Amino acid sequence: MKKMKLRLGVNVDHVATVRQARYREKVPGMIAEPDPVGFALEAQKAGAHGITAHLREDRRHMQEEDIRRLKREVALPLNLEMANTAEMVKFALALKPDAVCLVPENRQEVTTEGGLDVFGHRISLQKNIVRLRDVGAKVSLFIDPDLKQIEFAKKVGADWIELHTGKFAVVYQNKRRRAEELKRLIEGAHFANKMGLKVNAGHGLHVRNVCDLFVMPFLYELNIGHSIVSRALWVGVRNAVKEMLVLMKEYRL
Repeated sequence: MKKMKLRLGVNVDHVATVRQARYREKVPGMIAEPDPVGFALEAQKAGAHGITAHLREDRRHMQEEDIRRLKREVALPLNLEMANTAEMVKFALALKPDAVCLVPENRQEVTTEGGLDVFGHRISLQKNIVRLRDVGAKVSLFIDPDLKQIEFAKKVGADWIELHTGKFAVVYQNKRRRAEELKRLIEGAHFANKMGLKVNAGHGLHVRNVCDLFVMPFLYELNIGHSIVSRALWVGVRNAVKEMLVLMKEYRL
């Protein structure tokens, strides 16, 4: 098998989640900790290939200024996760991030719970993808490994897809169901590659399950946040990122 270097995008959202638990109200001069930008800088020093951050409509974790500072202060490519709304598109057009990943949002969810319905939103997605690509952003769609959704990701003009691995993570302890989810992810990756789409993956991945995902072909980048932020509490940011990078060296196309 040909060895392929798998890229790691470190998601810093949950650093901001911890900060907002204490510092939701802005007070002039107050140092609000922990700082997601500082975390991103440490991830950069550890060898991460990119930084991912989700500016949600409800602003429950990342704030506009966090995103602007990530773009300004961190040398790594910035992947902005956001909803397919007029407000978020306007923000992204002004920011000009390296990449945009369009994701679904549900105000009641703790975190993103499923993939985007590309077919159902194909008209607005096609329009907004053109606008985002015009300012230099590569556009990815966060979707379930559903062949129809992948087909329409290509039709609306996406450059990449990010396959949602959340269900794989949830059923991981059940070998039969894990195998079923891996089969869906493998089929989705094959189909996306055939359609000319780059394949990323993410959600629910950690050091105990990520290697099982390496049967997926054509992977370009994994976006991982919660587990790296959690692991950093015990071993520090740089070590948490390096641990994941070491595991990812085992990936083969």
